[in-house]
Amino acid sequence: MNIHEYQAKQILKSFGVAVQEGIVAHTADEAYDAAIKLKEQFGSDFVVVKAQIHAGGRGKGNIVGKEQRGVAVAKNADKAKEIAENLLGGTLVTIQTGPKGKVVNKVLVAQDVYYPGASATKEYYMSVMLDRSQSKNILVYSTEGGMDIEHVAETTPNLIHKETIDPKVGLQGFQARKIAFNLGCKGDAFKQMVKFVTALYKAYDNSDAAMFEINPVLKTSDDKIIAVDGKVNIDDNALYRHPDYEAMRDLAEEDTTELEAQEHNLNYVKLDGNVGCMVNGAGLAMATMDIIKLSGGDPANFLDVGGSANAKTVEAGFRIILKDSHVKAILINIFGGIVRCDRVAQGVVDAYKSIGNIPVPIIVRLQGTNAVEAKKIIDESGLKVFSAIVLKEAADLVKKAVDGNI
Repeated sequence: MNIHEYQAKQILKSFGVAVQEGIVAHTADEAYDAAIKLKEQFGSDFVVVKAQIHAGGRGKGNIVGKEQRGVAVAKNADKAKEIAENLLGGTLVTIQTGPKGKVVNKVLVAQDVYYPGASATKEYYMSVMLDRSQSKNILVYSTEGGMDIEHVAETTPNLIHKETIDPKVGLQGFQARKIAFNLGCKGDAFKQMVKFVTALYKAYDNSDAAMFEINPVLKTSDDKIIAVDGKVNIDDNALYRHPDYEAMRDLAEEDTTELEAQEHNLNYVKLDGNVGCMVNGAGLAMATMDIIKLSGGDPANFLDVGGSANAKTVEAGFRIILKDSHVKAILINIFGGIVRCDRVAQGVVDAYKSIGNIPVPIIVRLQGTNAVEAKKIIDESGLKVFSAIVLKEAADLVKKAVDGNI
């Protein structure tokens, strides 16, 4: 589950990580009031107005039809209001949103951390995530923080450092000091960086996060270390332990089709292809998408109906897949281990009749318990459904469907 920057900072702050303070605003007037409050608290007229969407690259992104960046500095409250007016309700396009962009429904008005003496500041990059190849956590960091970290990783990978952390023992003191040393911190900045890194890892570990990314981590002119930005992804499977985090979920930022799939306990991810997939089991789903590619098509989605596929789940899957106008065919690939193939086949037939006219051909590959009986049910249904038992046969049917030959 992705969350907004201001929510990420709330989590970070709760674990003792120093952050750039800010106030969320949903209207331009609220942004004006927030700028006034921040001036009273920190003494600077300057504030930073940041669009709150679930995507990175906001600082380089633009609002469609306007010369307005997703992150902008305002020299006073009036300017903060003007920037908020340009952002709110607009569509922000960044390198991570794609050309469709995302609508900005709220902004974060944040304190000015680049106060007089900014020439002495330094920006770093830092993130914590799981390294699946080692089954250990890894803290990635660099002296070259800021908006161009991807370019740094591509052109000067030697400036990207990694510290592997054994989850059984957690981040050790010597590791935090090593990170601060490699970042070139000295004196008070060194002590503050050790404290920052320790608190950051604690936040990552205790919040059941899949990733914490802070870009930039800022060393201020008076040697404080603070998180100026925050990108956090919480493990969905751990949300039952964190109802307060689950409450942070912004449904407006999520794909409506994926939300509908969740209501039916379906694991669905929309893709950009032309062949809809309905499969039981994540591994089989991945293999099915490979088969579709090899047959000349492109997967339109990842859809795992789980181990107990029935008429209800199949119908829900059909309706969700058919909302994608690019779909030219649907491939149902079921292995009948837990569930009997003939029951799935009957479920497909019942779902087809319940929906009515389905405008695209459906290929059903059933293998496992009662696969022969299942094929007979499909073949005798009289519907525009084509059965297969061997995966190669299903792939050939997909190719014909994509080419418009069935």
